[in-house]
Amino acid sequence: MMKEAFLKYLRFEKNCSEKTVRSYEIDLSKFEEYLKTLDSDIQLENADADVIRGWVVDLMEHGMLETSVNRKLSALRTFYKYLLRKGVISKDPVRMVKGPKRKKPLPVFVKEADMDRLLDDTSFNDDFEGVRNRLILVMFYETGVRLSELISLKDADVDTSKCVLKVTGKRNKQRYIPFGQELKELIGEYRSLRDVAVGVVEPFFVRKNGAPLYQMMVYKLVKQSLSKVVTLKKRSPHVLRHSFATAMLNNNAELQSVKELLGHESITTTEIYTHTTFEELKKEYKLAHPRA
Repeated sequence: MMKEAFLKYLRFEKNCSEKTVRSYEIDLSKFEEYLKTLDSDIQLENADADVIRGWVVDLMEHGMLETSVNRKLSALRTFYKYLLRKGVISKDPVRMVKGPKRKKPLPVFVKEADMDRLLDDTSFNDDFEGVRNRLILVMFYETGVRLSELISLKDADVDTSKCVLKVTGKRNKQRYIPFGQELKELIGEYRSLRDVAVGVVEPFFVRKNGAPLYQMMVYKLVKQSLSKVVTLKKRSPHVLRHSFATAMLNNNAELQSVKELLGHESITTTEIYTHTTFEELKKEYKLAHPRA
């Protein structure tokens, strides 16, 4: 059967992993099971676009998430392209089938009052690690940098004389982010303690042994710190990036400026934060207006 030939093609010609091959096998088998409920004459090789659309609808009606449905549809797409190349079929039935659109959740962010409680009212140790940890949280919130960007900062990238960070983002694109007096003072305090504890080093953020920070370490720090002030399910560095963007827009920053600070390629990516602030506005309206 062509299904077995396709799986061998994935395994031996495309060098796909066993996990990937097994995933394709399961998806095709599930589609075969659906075909048996329709008509015994319909096989994988002669299923048309209407049949495939019906399967997509059936999966959605049984509560399958959009991402899972699209993954199964992708498996069919790869399979039928294979049949087309082999001359088994003359027309790709999946070509005109569109998967369900993924729902884009609004970004999770921490309210300004909760961030103030974390940064102003929560106690941190006054040693090297305590000052460093507070600086990490403040830097995320005041600059909107990504986790990868923060841990890759070099000491030379942090200019306190001009109050600017040189950040290397996606595809090695560099951008400059200004910062304020609070961050400047924290950076100076951290550098003094760091230079005594480990000496002058190239990475800006380091551990006690002088080695750079790693992602999971910073992730755990942020999660534990945010747990002190919020009950959000997501408590990650990216939530602080969202919080930066939301705070900027809530305080009348121009959308284009926020786009540049975040290092987004497209203004469309940044626009999602305008929906976030509007959702917050609706909540405030419902709480405050007597007839809301």
